[in-house]
Amino acid sequence: MFRGLFLVPSGVKIIYFLYKGIKHMSYARHLPVLMYHHVSDKPGQITLSPRTFRAQMKWLAESGWKTVTAAEVEAFYHGARLPRKSVMLTFDGGWLDNWLQVFPVLQEFNLHAHLFLVTSLISDGPVRIPAGEPVYSHDECQMLVKQGRAGEVMLRWSEVREMHLSGLVEFHSHTHTHRRWDQKPVSRNPSDLLRVDILLSRKRMREMLGYCSQHLCWPEGWYCSDYIHVAEELGFTYLYTTERRMNNPVIGSQRIGRINTKERKNVGWLKRRLFYHTTPGFSSLLARHKRPRRIAD
Repeated sequence: MFRGLFLVPSGVKIIYFLYKGIKHMSYARHLPVLMYHHVSDKPGQITLSPRTFRAQMKWLAESGWKTVTAAEVEAFYHGARLPRKSVMLTFDGGWLDNWLQVFPVLQEFNLHAHLFLVTSLISDGPVRIPAGEPVYSHDECQMLVKQGRAGEVMLRWSEVREMHLSGLVEFHSHTHTHRRWDQKPVSRNPSDLLRVDILLSRKRMREMLGYCSQHLCWPEGWYCSDYIHVAEELGFTYLYTTERRMNNPVIGSQRIGRINTKERKNVGWLKRRLFYHTTPGFSSLLARHKRPRRIAD
């Protein structure tokens, strides 16, 4: 006779989860990680326009969002508290537009970001200025890289150092070659080839920057348990995917999920995503009901 009392409408459940999390509102239970690639006037699937990117960064700064450092991320996974409105900004590849378009905006709003470098594609030479630099789409950038002209569309170590010295940008490994070894017709074990790839990246970063962090981003977001084992053996314990998932200390840092950013007319889309990922109750429901989804790199 009391069975009906336990049939709680879904709306009531949401209110309950929200109420349950109110006492934790000051601190982050989940850390949203935003994933960017290009910021350019040439549109593309993984490209934001300079206007959209600046609008997103302006909103983050004016709305009181804290853009976290690697040390803060590591402390979070070891149980330290972060403000509820904490977010991590990540950029994959090491494209030239990250220097020409992204860095000035980070400086303007005093925001902290993380760039994952494909170290074999980063070249030497003086820093460049926006005036006179050609603008390429992502497909055109990839074509130039294949033609051996990566220096025209990728960062230079001089630009990497300038951003690093600013204190606003940290650099991490995206491997040395960005190759999907599982797709290569080779006789050697893909995990062994990945090991060499990561070691070369680590060596290069130490040579050029004097350090290599414990943070690694998988090429094209692809990984397996063997890859995770290799990375951890080499000292990389914060592993970034292209999957949509919740990030917290309970889940661990082996499969850090990220939110794929999109070209939009306004920042409403970003507001909603960050609200869902940081509001107690909503974040709990997402963690329970949203399966990880891998996004192409």
